[in-house]
Amino acid sequence: MAANMESAIEDDKTTFKSLGVVDALCEACKQLGWKTPSKIQREAIPVALQGKDVIGLAETGSGKTGAFALPILQALLDNPQRLFALILTPTRELAFQISEQCEALGSGIGVKCAVIVGGIDMMSQALMLAKKPHIIIATPGRLIDHLENTKGFSLRTLKYLVMDEADRILNMDFEKEVDKLLKVIPKERRTFLFSATMTKKVQKLQRASLQAPVKVEVATKYQTVEKLQQSYLFIPSKFKDCYLVYVLNELAGNSFMVFCGTCNNVQRVTLMLRNLGLDAVPLHGQMSQSKRLGALNKFKSKSRSILVATDVASRGLDIPHVDVVINFDIPTHSKDYIHRVGRTARAGRSGRSVTFVTQYDVELYQRIEHLIAKKLPQYPTVEEEVMLLMERVTEAQRYARMELREINDKKKRAPEDDLDEQEVKIPPPAKRKKGIKEGGKKKRKK
Repeated sequence: MAANMESAIEDDKTTFKSLGVVDALCEACKQLGWKTPSKIQREAIPVALQGKDVIGLAETGSGKTGAFALPILQALLDNPQRLFALILTPTRELAFQISEQCEALGSGIGVKCAVIVGGIDMMSQALMLAKKPHIIIATPGRLIDHLENTKGFSLRTLKYLVMDEADRILNMDFEKEVDKLLKVIPKERRTFLFSATMTKKVQKLQRASLQAPVKVEVATKYQTVEKLQQSYLFIPSKFKDCYLVYVLNELAGNSFMVFCGTCNNVQRVTLMLRNLGLDAVPLHGQMSQSKRLGALNKFKSKSRSILVATDVASRGLDIPHVDVVINFDIPTHSKDYIHRVGRTARAGRSGRSVTFVTQYDVELYQRIEHLIAKKLPQYPTVEEEVMLLMERVTEAQRYARMELREINDKKKRAPEDDLDEQEVKIPPPAKRKKGIKEGGKKKRKK
């Protein structure tokens, strides 16, 4: 206990300056509101500043971006050159977020970043690369496209390689692309590999790409944040939509992330909620990049309070104001539960999560409880009140199916079209103006 107290006091005294970060970057951290370094930053930054390769194992939301961005920017200050660092990420959204943070940290020293991801015009990206940015943040597939097809582009001058969320890069079958990249970038470089889990694939990648690395580990077991109130709801599968509307209604005034298992279900749930007058936006992998960023920005700016998403939004994204995470579809991999609920209760704030468990999900739910070593309480509901919503929800479901059919027909004609608020032409249900709790007063016969 005394040892814990001492380390906590030490943590409070640690500053970015005491880790060896130069004044210009300490000032940038201050402007971003980073008062003290996070655990992973305290462990990784001194080692990285010594010029060593780093393997960082840390859970989502732990401040990994700062742990690799600050040493890179400091090295860039000492040795200014273009095409200095490459940061690989598994998803487009994460790439844009890392770019924002690198540019914010390097704003005082004029750092230029380029984001190279799918879903965006190759030609405009080629023009960005021709200007030779200092840092490239990319998804592996699109970067290989440019290496093979963009004249004059190479990574021969690279001094730093970062693989962020390495376990996910490899799980998404980017192994071939990563192998190709390791063949064309200089052997004489520094490499930082960050991952939430140390899988066999990550160990293999470590052996192939790092030289005498220092391992930095922050979380040894899977755990959720203490300030997160977790609960579950055991419900019949056919009433899931009703219970979702009930929970959203009960916790109205909060911001929600609702996780679904498939892109199609994200679209269906979003349309149903909109037909009930709720301001939901979708986020999934089949949307164009501009619409994905548009949905994220609407949610971040609080102009929409419900983000309905697939696991594309479960890791890496830093959306500060998520109050409640709802697992509408239970994750098939227990570890994804940790990442999903990690969207709330970030940076010391409190948060709440509710997981829907149907008769088909019991085994998956038991695995989650086993992983987090906790028995979760049941979320309190009043069944009669849920059933009062039945009539209105059924009507909204019907409209959602019609709208989804229309969108899918439109997609066949013009594949670029995605679900967007302006695209749906079918009129919403007539009773929409009444509050969710009004309408459909009949009690369902059991």
